[in-house]
Amino acid sequence: MNININHFKGLVTFAIICFQFIGSQSVIAAERSEEDALARAQAQMNSEVLSKPFLAEKPKEVDAYIKSMLEKNVTPPEYHGAYWRPGYTCHDLLRYNWTQYRNCKYYYRYYGRYYY
Repeated sequence: MNININHFKGLVTFAIICFQFIGSQSVIAAERSEEDALARAQAQMNSEVLSKPFLAEKPKEVDAYIKSMLEKNVTPPEYHGAYWRPGYTCHDLLRYNWTQYRNCKYYYRYYGRYYY
C-alpha cells in the first residue's frame, strides 16, 4: 500500500484541529455553565436581600424617644420579643424590628447594659 506522506500530514493536522475545536467548545460550554451558575446564585442572593425590609437606625428619632421617656420617668421594660440572643447588641435587633431596636437603645441608656 502506497501512502502519500502529505496526505497523512493533512489528516493528522485535520485531526489536531478537530480535537482543539472540540476541546475549546467544551471549555466554552464549561465557562457558560459556570457563568450561568454564578448568575443564578447572584439572582437568588438579590431576591433574598430585597425580600428583607430595610430598617435605618434613625438616631435622631431614637434620641428624641429616649429623651421623652426619661422626662416622663418611664422605666424601660425587659425584653419580651423573639429575636434577642446572648452576645447581641441593639444593632443586631435592627435587622428584625426597628421598635425593638429603639427600645433596646433606651434600655441600654437607662441601665447601662443590654438585655439578659
